Amino acid sequence: MKQLDVITIGRSSVDLYGTQIGGRLEDMASFKKYIGGSPTNMACGTARLGLKSALITRVGDEHMGRFIREKLVAEGVDVQGVITDPDRLTALVLLGVRDQEQFPLIFYRENCADMALCEDDIDPDFIASARCVTVTGTHLSHPKTRAAVLKAVRLARDAGAKTALDIDYRPNLWGLSGHGDGENRFIASDAVTKELQATLHLFDLIVGTEEEFHIAGGVTDTLEALENVRVISNATLVCKRGPMGAVAFADKIGKSLDDGISGPGFAVDVFNVLGAGDGFMSGLLKGWLSDADWETSLKYANACGAFAVSRHGCTPAYPSWDELQFFFDRGIKTPELRNDAELEQIHWSTNRTGSWPEMRVFAFDHRMQLEDLADDLSVSHDRIGPFKELCLRAVQNVSGGRDGYGILCDRRLGRDALYAAAGTGLWIGRPVELPGSRPLELEIGPDLGTQLAEWPVEHVVKVLCFYHPDDDDVTKADQEATIIRLANAARGNGLEFLLEVIPSKVRDCDDETTAKVIKRFYEIGVYPDWWKLEPMKSDAAWRNACDAIAKHDPYCRGIVVLGLDAPEAELVESFEVAARFNMVKGFAVGRTIFIDVARDWMQGTIADDQAVTAMAQKYRALCDTWDAARKKSGGAA
Repeated sequence: MKQLDVITIGRSSVDLYGTQIGGRLEDMASFKKYIGGSPTNMACGTARLGLKSALITRVGDEHMGRFIREKLVAEGVDVQGVITDPDRLTALVLLGVRDQEQFPLIFYRENCADMALCEDDIDPDFIASARCVTVTGTHLSHPKTRAAVLKAVRLARDAGAKTALDIDYRPNLWGLSGHGDGENRFIASDAVTKELQATLHLFDLIVGTEEEFHIAGGVTDTLEALENVRVISNATLVCKRGPMGAVAFADKIGKSLDDGISGPGFAVDVFNVLGAGDGFMSGLLKGWLSDADWETSLKYANACGAFAVSRHGCTPAYPSWDELQFFFDRGIKTPELRNDAELEQIHWSTNRTGSWPEMRVFAFDHRMQLEDLADDLSVSHDRIGPFKELCLRAVQNVSGGRDGYGILCDRRLGRDALYAAAGTGLWIGRPVELPGSRPLELEIGPDLGTQLAEWPVEHVVKVLCFYHPDDDDVTKADQEATIIRLANAARGNGLEFLLEVIPSKVRDCDDETTAKVIKRFYEIGVYPDWWKLEPMKSDAAWRNACDAIAKHDPYCRGIVVLGLDAPEAELVESFEVAARFNMVKGFAVGRTIFIDVARDWMQGTIADDQAVTAMAQKYRALCDTWDAARKKSGGAA
């Protein structure tokens, strides 16, 4: 059995996509950062569809190279073939959406890392581990990279693997036009045709647009070009025809493009064609390597291409397998797929990166409580920030860099702790509510989109709302409107969202109360990535809450249990009940851990290290208690 389904080889870059739509690239003022480069896009696109994918490329020994590597790992792509180049920078691409026809882009690829790929970078054992090797045309444009690609292809054929070529013709990357001509997809060149034709016999599958087959076939008549390629290669030829779909020629080329095998197409609004071909190729490889027939493979390919042209970015636009199946089952509701709320929710929730099956969160996002404590002790509020840094140290002492640990920390009082936590692997939640407010008010101000745009993407937006199903209509409408605005702003900025609700602080609760709150938020279109719920003492209450989440959002990350300053014995009891439910991933507890230590430290009766040790002991005890409860229950529901 092969360990990998597909290895892609070639370009990797950081794509900087203009966020303003409908203007010149010259006038774009802000950009979103994605990974890019056709082979990189394909590796991620196929991984999202369930294939075991890998990439061979080079990246720079700098921040952008690390970004690409980390994103590939997060997408589930094997990176053992991603080499860090000590001397060259990672490639960059600037792109924009001018209108439905114009998509300006500039390649920054002068002596870039991936163009230093060489034969020594191709490991025969690694190639032999894959069922397919897929390459793109750009790396056939330079002798050094060409040698590396051809070595990989020949090794793959010797090992009995399939080989595929996406022609991916970019004239300016073959040196045929200037830097400002990155959008151009065709310039005739006998030299390029000769280089391509010398390799076509090595492939089992060749894919390209009509213009790309023109360069491969050496003529601008598509059927004649296909015939010329067929003379050289026995590969199945797949010709992409834009809005007309695509056709496959497994054998003879017919008298018309319509004589080829086709799959169903999807009439969607064209928003951004950049990266659409890589999405198409990802779907095609999924079908081909799953032994689907060509009609089915082209169906996958056309659908993935439709998703790509409907969204911003390349890799971020590609669907997951679950998303693709949902799309096939339900069909198109609006040609503007990016405005299909139901589809976008599945896209978001099935393509989130990172896994948090266990959550042991130290919550020290408290502001009002620590300010009140400082006031009671006649201590400056300036002491609170350094104390929160000690809380972070306690978490790190317990976690030891392992997965499944996190913090809740605010920026107003805990800025330095938040900065120090960045990139450590901890789950990081960050509150936005004005402490104690009801109706809910936000501490971050009214311009939510602008405020959240400044947040690191690893931060989770957390809001606490004192909400009860029996609230009066005015209070309910006020709080719901605030949470809707916040949830939309979080999603718009690519941030996960945690909704904490505490109905017991409003009025009495029963086994249905929390479930009713959960149902109501789903009804108004709020889909939290996480729920933070107060400890409930009955199985029925927990079951009702978990069932409500599972019914409305089967992809929800899960629930964390809050502490409410409960005594440790009471928390142990609540953990034993909550841990019976798989939807509950862990806890987010604060005052039980830190409040006594904070008082002693602020009064100066204990030093920093003593405070860290004391909090670490309490936090570790809670972690052990949760783990024991989970082990005992086995997650019953």
